[in-house]
Amino acid sequence: MRNSVVIAILLCSVVFDCVVAVGDDVTRQVSEDFPGENGRFTRPTVVRTSGSPWPLPQQMASNGSQLVVRSLTFEFSYSMYSCDILQNAFQRYHKLIFDGKADTKLRFSSARRKESGTSKELGGLLVKLDQPCEDLPGLESNESYSLDVNNSGAVLSTSSIWGALRGLETFSQLVYETEDGQKVINMTSITDWPRFQYRGILLDTSRHFITVPVILQNLDAMAYNKFNVFHWHIVDDQSFPYQSRAFPDMHTKGAFKPAYRHSYTQGEIALIIEYGRQRGIRVVAEFDTPGHSQSWGLSQEDLLTPCYSGGKPDGTFGPINPMLNSTYDFLKKFFAEIVSVFPDHYVHLGGDEVSFNCWKSNPDITVFMQQMGFGDDYSKLESYYIGKLLEIMQTLKAGYIVWQEVFDNKVQVEPDTLIHVWKGGYQDELGSVTKAGHQTILSSPWYLNYVKDPYNQDWQNYYKVDPQNFSGTQQQKDLVLGGEACMWAEYVDGTNVIERLWPLSGTVGERLWSAADVTDVKTAGPRLAEQRCRMVRRGIQAEPVTGPGYCLYEYSP
Repeated sequence: MRNSVVIAILLCSVVFDCVVAVGDDVTRQVSEDFPGENGRFTRPTVVRTSGSPWPLPQQMASNGSQLVVRSLTFEFSYSMYSCDILQNAFQRYHKLIFDGKADTKLRFSSARRKESGTSKELGGLLVKLDQPCEDLPGLESNESYSLDVNNSGAVLSTSSIWGALRGLETFSQLVYETEDGQKVINMTSITDWPRFQYRGILLDTSRHFITVPVILQNLDAMAYNKFNVFHWHIVDDQSFPYQSRAFPDMHTKGAFKPAYRHSYTQGEIALIIEYGRQRGIRVVAEFDTPGHSQSWGLSQEDLLTPCYSGGKPDGTFGPINPMLNSTYDFLKKFFAEIVSVFPDHYVHLGGDEVSFNCWKSNPDITVFMQQMGFGDDYSKLESYYIGKLLEIMQTLKAGYIVWQEVFDNKVQVEPDTLIHVWKGGYQDELGSVTKAGHQTILSSPWYLNYVKDPYNQDWQNYYKVDPQNFSGTQQQKDLVLGGEACMWAEYVDGTNVIERLWPLSGTVGERLWSAADVTDVKTAGPRLAEQRCRMVRRGIQAEPVTGPGYCLYEYSP
């Protein structure tokens, strides 16, 4: 049936004099003359905007008057405070505005750019940073800024280096290229801040190994869409690519072979963290236990629970063994290292999809359950394990995030535990989690790894989600800190992960940044098309998602 629909669409758009609407009819139409039965017909083409920022600022006004921006005369400057992050951003954004990304595969011809022809010129951007730079971004970081571009010049005002970075990104997006190759910017006034303080991308590097250059490229794309959290799901059942100082066998025995090619050195991890810091992006590492830990057991003897069949060990293993003191000795040493390597206050501890079958089969676990008074309620055994792990994290003075099963199974957690909602029925779950007083982040509707049907216009579905759309008081809704788009890696690696993520993730980025009433997919479509072209120009292999159209510069390998 689907094939016949596709054929009908192709026949309609190619053979007959008609226009095909896709999705919610957000494809804007532009009339172009082509020979047809009536002398002309109209084909559906996305009319991308020019100089429209993504995500849309909270408050923005433009009078449409243009100023020319010339590479040889334009300069960034600052007043009051500066630091390495700001100076590096100046260099980075000068390249992005005038040349595209420095190492892009795109080719730009300077001969095509028109550097003269109008008298009104913008000579530079002054960044007024009235507070010293912070060393690291955090959950409470201030990302607000104001930006004013007029005949007198351009001024970006902010109290935080992170606000400066977001404002510089917006400024760079306001600059656009005319068809004759001239760079211009519209006179514009902006006051902006994020609606949600937690705006993340989860990337899984266990099911397939993702190389460092690809991770860095993803961090660039995140910055272009104003995300501020890289949730690094670094290890899982399939592989353990983290190179531990304290336990070097964990990657040599647990990573894909050869391990030195499929694991992350301490130096590479430090590079990723610093690359994110320079862009105002936190790196939150996830080490998921007690489930999803098969690769851990390849090097750590007795860490996993032996499974039994017919009263005998069957050679398979289940979740981490919660009854042994050696388990917690190992966890203390391991997570002490993790906290020292990853400077963010939070560590994601997982806790999802813990199968109780192996625990139930093991006679030693049964005896332990009886001794502890757990009866046959294995969620209490899980609670016991999680409680011991959280005690370790508290000793290390680290914050922690857990998947929703920890809450659902009534594990006793501290009030400041951040609950990550990912399963179906998320609106009811958000209501329950926030009613219990916990802060939460949402991922359920934003699993981008699912196979896409381009005719369903997936981006619209992601765009329409509102994390605060659930039954509850305003106090409850204020506990929703934001959300994450997730890319699990069963079917992605370096060959396709960037185009799967982008620009689809950008729709989540606008939902988490822009005002709650910015919901119109018809006006968002052309802006998303421009953002996609902007990313292509900057060297991001972002795939088209809004239907037929074109960019001034096309991606070329």
